[in-house]
Amino acid sequence: MRVSNVTVRKRLLIFFLIGLLVFLLIALRLGYVQLYLGNTLTGKAKDSWSRDIPFEPKRGEIVDRNGVALATNLSAPTVYVVPRQVENANETAAKLANVLDASVDKVYKEITKNQVYVRLSEGTKISHEKAKEIEAFSLKGVFIAEDSVRYYPFGQYLSHVLGFTGKYNQGLMGVELTYDDELKGERGHVRFYSDAKGKRMENMVDDYKEPTNGKNLQLTIDSKIQTIMEREMDIAEATYNPDGIIGIAMNPNNGEILAMSSRPTFDPSKYQEVKPDVYNRNLPVWSSYEPGSTFKIITLAAALEEKKVDLEHEGFYDPGYTKVGGATLHCWKRGGHGHQSFLEVVQNSCNPGFVELGNRLGKETLFSYVKKFGFGTRTGIDLAGEATGILFDLNRVGPVEQATTAFGQGVSVTPIQQVAAVSAAVNGGILYTPYVAKQLIDPVTGEVTMRKTAQEKRRVISEDTSKKVREALESVVALGSGQKAFIEGYRVGGKTGTAQKVQNGQYIKNNHIVSFIGFAPADDPQLVVYIAVDNPKGTVQFGSTVSAPIVGNIMKDALIALDVKPRKGGLAKEKNITDPIMVEIPNVVGMTKQELYTQFSTLKLDVSGKGDKVVKQAPEAGVKVKEGSTIRIYLGD
Repeated sequence: MRVSNVTVRKRLLIFFLIGLLVFLLIALRLGYVQLYLGNTLTGKAKDSWSRDIPFEPKRGEIVDRNGVALATNLSAPTVYVVPRQVENANETAAKLANVLDASVDKVYKEITKNQVYVRLSEGTKISHEKAKEIEAFSLKGVFIAEDSVRYYPFGQYLSHVLGFTGKYNQGLMGVELTYDDELKGERGHVRFYSDAKGKRMENMVDDYKEPTNGKNLQLTIDSKIQTIMEREMDIAEATYNPDGIIGIAMNPNNGEILAMSSRPTFDPSKYQEVKPDVYNRNLPVWSSYEPGSTFKIITLAAALEEKKVDLEHEGFYDPGYTKVGGATLHCWKRGGHGHQSFLEVVQNSCNPGFVELGNRLGKETLFSYVKKFGFGTRTGIDLAGEATGILFDLNRVGPVEQATTAFGQGVSVTPIQQVAAVSAAVNGGILYTPYVAKQLIDPVTGEVTMRKTAQEKRRVISEDTSKKVREALESVVALGSGQKAFIEGYRVGGKTGTAQKVQNGQYIKNNHIVSFIGFAPADDPQLVVYIAVDNPKGTVQFGSTVSAPIVGNIMKDALIALDVKPRKGGLAKEKNITDPIMVEIPNVVGMTKQELYTQFSTLKLDVSGKGDKVVKQAPEAGVKVKEGSTIRIYLGD
């Protein structure tokens, strides 16, 4: 059957249109892939060819409140190997092992692993000299990446607060752990391209992504006060050979920790050299023990707030003991203190007197104040490992438990709880959350990305009650058991503490934690210092004997470091026969050389300079010094 020309033309047209449609579809698809998906597909292809050699960021520095570096970094390169690019594994292993003082077999096993890249275990954080030696070999598949090691310039100083980092600069303890995410930064890399066999693609240019360095962390710590505390704790450790020492200095008006330390201590760079229980236990926040008489401040504050006592006009007789619930509770002074005012009860740290205050409060009120002051719960300080302490269950508190709690026995508290609570008692009545991190700072822009401020928890007592507490505790230092913390020219308040240690439910004989908590100036506290010495040897174990003078020495220099001026007024210290004779320095500026020598009979002079008149003196007029001290005099025209 013959097909007409018209039919043929129609069929040809249909085939042409179909072909044209297919061509257009293919063209559109190619255009879509080439123009729209081109970059995406190229990127995926490059990703499949790419291999990254990591570049570690610099970990953020940790500095004190004045910018003094406490933790920083030292450059220490690391060796990476891409196994598939190594041309001669035996030769490469031998050369690397020779420079790194490593086993050839061990290096060979690492560089022949079936991995994209390996970080040589013996080539991690090496010296620049060794890195240059390796670079000089120009070994195929061997790369030197920038890396660093953590450096703590002050060694054991502030170790438990700072903590330390691991082999790969990860935070493991202290603020290094707490703020690890902010300090560690983000990795960068050098990216090269290789085929399926791992051979480098020479026509592809390497990419470099710069690492983002970690943020700098500024602490509330004042390195001047920290240095003073470390010095005094070193002296105490050498003098008493104690089982441990705890020290905290805090600004009572906002919760900023100005210094914190403990013994035994360690060097963060060499933490592996000490037992784990040394670096794992930050004693100021971790340890929990009976506070002893420092806890009486809480009972005192509660009794004053509830108007249960008139310190100056009410009397109390102490026979040396008191009987409660069938138990006999003794005063530390054999035979007792006899007749005394309640102010003298505080000065003498008289246990029976505080039992009486606890009775007047009643167990519900007493324990409500104990909890208001923060005992039995964590303070919330930004350090890991904080303990809660232990309080009696109120339902199980009888007359004896109430009585012992009133004078600081039978309860278990942490040092940081005591510092926060006493700060609330003397700062006007506000309980603050203590903290050690002040702010985070971008190292490039200097922008503050996080700033912590004072966190007020609650008011626990009134300003008027707080004023009365300060006055009572000032009398403890001037006239009572805390006299060895007295600082000439400053108004100081404080309280001693002597607590027996408990082991297996029994008190250990002749083994005490002796403590003192002090604050100054007593009329406007700027500093609270707590020192506890665990089982001091070769001395009478009393807080008044051991810890009070340590706190006095710390506060004396710390107040100068804080630029807190001496102030007149307050209570004069009651003189003891062993106290040195103090002499007030006169003003001799402007006097002639001849007049000068008529002014001093009990002091020595160190005169320097040329001229006939005194132009400067040190110390300044009005300061009291020990008889026989040397006064520096500067002469001029």
